[in-house]
Amino acid sequence: MARARTGVRAIGALLAAVLVASLAGCSSTGGKRAEDARKAQAAAGKAAVSTPRWTFAMVTHSGDGDTFWDIVQKGAEEAAAKDNINFLYSKNDEGQQQAQLVQTAIDKKVDGLIVTLAKPDAMKAVVEKAVAAGIPVVTVNSGSEQSKAYGALTHIGQDETVAGEAVGDELNGRGKKKAVCVLHEQGNVGHEQRCAGAKKTFDGEMLNLYVDGTNMPDVQASIEAKLQTDSSIDAIVTLGAPFADAAVKAKKSAGSKAEIDTFDLNAKVAAALKNDTLGFAVDQQPYLQGYEAVDLLWLYRYNADILGGGKPVLTGPQIITRDDAAELEDYTKRGTR
Repeated sequence: MARARTGVRAIGALLAAVLVASLAGCSSTGGKRAEDARKAQAAAGKAAVSTPRWTFAMVTHSGDGDTFWDIVQKGAEEAAAKDNINFLYSKNDEGQQQAQLVQTAIDKKVDGLIVTLAKPDAMKAVVEKAVAAGIPVVTVNSGSEQSKAYGALTHIGQDETVAGEAVGDELNGRGKKKAVCVLHEQGNVGHEQRCAGAKKTFDGEMLNLYVDGTNMPDVQASIEAKLQTDSSIDAIVTLGAPFADAAVKAKKSAGSKAEIDTFDLNAKVAAALKNDTLGFAVDQQPYLQGYEAVDLLWLYRYNADILGGGKPVLTGPQIITRDDAAELEDYTKRGTR
């Protein structure tokens, strides 16, 4: 099947190239036919611009198997194809190792750098080193508070505290009284901000539960134990889509009636919202984060443009419920929401 898809893509690219060549040869004035040729190139996954073949690197704090970062990466890759960018992606959920990957990008003399600052102390020196080397930096997803101080052009993502506050408000509207915020990555400042924001606006009691996000059975067991020991818990909030499923299983095993809610959206979460397995999700539009990060670096290299006026460019939060999930189903199935 993989060979068949590869063959189809190759044939499609060849046909697009033939179309481009024929359009270019039929007119000496460019005009509409040249524009048609450009569109044909973009449709075939070719660059839509004629700027130099710059190289951009994205280095994130993603762990293995996190579908959120698959969506971020997809957005970045599709923007890179459009912008004639050679795109490099690497990840590590340990701060020091992530910093080493950024150093590798600096050593390669990349033309632009996209980084996350989930563990800002570990990243500070190397990001400042990139800026000092003349490499423009955009931060995404986490680190909006540190981004400008470290020398980045701008930050793209949601304000984690504001997102948490939105969760607290939503839980109030649903009449919840006692909730548990499940933190799956210790040391991640964004996760702490989410739970703190939720606690700030929630009228009931909000408890933090730390779990080992690299061990899903442990996540499920920890949530199950919490529910078994406290039957008054009526809401569980997970901080990533993959962990919502573990919480659903824990709820069932514990015989609990607590509502399961989550940050982030993917196809599985959308399906669970539709069948009322989940109450709501908080979407920060990861595809947009990856896409805009590449686009903004390209704009800076091409035209010295900086979006946001020195302020973070917000991509969320948006509360997604059952009705919203149905409207977004086509996008979640193709892996862009």
